[in-house]
Amino acid sequence: MSGHSKWSTIKHKKAATDAKRGKLFTRLAKEITIAAREGGGDPDMNNSLALAIDKAKAQNMPKDNIERAVKRGTGEIEGGELYEVMYEAYGPHGIAILIEVVTDNRNRAIADVRHIVSKYGGNMADAGSVAWQFTRKGYIGITAEVDEDELFLVAADAGADDIQFGEVTEIFVEVDEFRNVRQAVNDAGIVMEEANLLYDPNNPIALGQKEAVQVMNLIEMIEDLDDVQNVYSTLDITDDVIAAMETA
Repeated sequence: MSGHSKWSTIKHKKAATDAKRGKLFTRLAKEITIAAREGGGDPDMNNSLALAIDKAKAQNMPKDNIERAVKRGTGEIEGGELYEVMYEAYGPHGIAILIEVVTDNRNRAIADVRHIVSKYGGNMADAGSVAWQFTRKGYIGITAEVDEDELFLVAADAGADDIQFGEVTEIFVEVDEFRNVRQAVNDAGIVMEEANLLYDPNNPIALGQKEAVQVMNLIEMIEDLDDVQNVYSTLDITDDVIAAMETA
């Protein structure tokens, strides 16, 4: 199971707590709004929106919240303009970090990110100095039981590059083929826990447990910022690190 999937599992557990639910809904609403803005408000014609709505429903986000987020994206109701921004940073021990932000206030967003990165032993990086260490890919995570042979045939025929079976079945695919693979998996009746475009590290870096936990603490604090949607790093997230984070 990839580091992305392992960390996602922890985040899902933490998101289930009431204290985090408000922030989770805000993040999901932004994702819905952006999807509706870019592809229209009809989920039957906008796969990204359909997926964002499914994710929101899976977290028991109220129907009214979902509808407002869609209408904000299509311009049917007023709302502050949302900006998508990518920040680059280095964490402790030279770990590269990409930070995806969706915000209605860029000055606030960069100030918050810079403060946390500096406080937890990192530093902001110039545009492009970190991004080259990642490749944009499509990612599908499946937690339901699957027929491995069937899924392999469905995904491979649709254009998947890599399929890894385990506690979480993971499919990696080139960006241009992502929509086809996601649609094929969906048409096969296979329930996807996660299906997103992400930044996959080209050469993950392994650290000792103490050092890795230090980096993960920084990542967690960045993720907790209201304007942050996703964080990616070159850290090789091992089972030992995950165990240490779960007990922290």
